[in-house]
Amino acid sequence: MSTATTASVSTHILDTSVGRPAEGVPVTLAARPGAEGEWTALGGSATDADGRCKDLPALPEGTTHVRLDFDTEAYFSKKQAEAQQDAPRVRDSGAFFPEVAITFAVVPGEHYHVPLLLNPFGYSVYRGS
Repeated sequence: MSTATTASVSTHILDTSVGRPAEGVPVTLAARPGAEGEWTALGGSATDADGRCKDLPALPEGTTHVRLDFDTEAYFSKKQAEAQQDAPRVRDSGAFFPEVAITFAVVPGEHYHVPLLLNPFGYSVYRGS
């Protein structure tokens, strides 16, 4: 929960190639104080069956920039293996973008919900509610 001195972050991922939440995507969170500050890794999680990370760590006081890193290669590789089972692999990776890094500015007291719309060859992101 955010207070007047910190911001909070949540995210979820929808796989637009199948019209469903993306389950099991590893997500890591980092923060920094100021544009020139050093990034501090805060921890990570993985998306649940609804494509949500419900246990991202809290942001430290003084955070002005946040980075969410999504391991999309792990997700699409798993999906491709499940779909092909014994069939030969068509390419080395199940995703054109093996990772997605989203960096955004925050202000204290605000909540930032950052959904990722994902498919094997593209993605988009926006500030949700």
